[in-house]
Amino acid sequence: MNPDDDAAGAGNGRQATYSDGPGGAKGASSREAAEDFLGRGWAFPVETDDRGTIRQSYGRADIEESIRLILETAKGERVMRPDFGCGIHDFVFATVDRSTLTLVETSVQDALREWEPRIEVLSVDVSTAEIDNGKLLIEIEYRVRETNNEFNLVYPFYLEVG
Repeated sequence: MNPDDDAAGAGNGRQATYSDGPGGAKGASSREAAEDFLGRGWAFPVETDDRGTIRQSYGRADIEESIRLILETAKGERVMRPDFGCGIHDFVFATVDRSTLTLVETSVQDALREWEPRIEVLSVDVSTAEIDNGKLLIEIEYRVRETNNEFNLVYPFYLEVG
């Protein structure tokens, strides 16, 4: 398809670019097709690739980066979307006890259920194994809804800023 034929690119001085998925090949492999089906978006953290365009992530990597983005964003931090993010940042200076750990688990579950519809959160467990190093380890087990595959991610949450 010619970008000039597209309404977004026709006559307005802007040029649309088109890609057929990772690598740009028309005959994408079944793995690439599955990853593309799960979604794609800007990679996190945002950076450019060797061509100077915003690096993209696909499939499972896109989901994992989305989870990290949600957890690393404090509520009220994102412009025009004050509810986006996770409430764990409210506990940076909290006393670490069972109550706080439960609140952290609940905050993570709630944020992921609200902001990442591609997954089903199976469990969230918070470990204090690294508490002497100033961090909690948040283990998230989740199922990708489209493929029914289960994964886990361990997110280090630092209790001390700086």
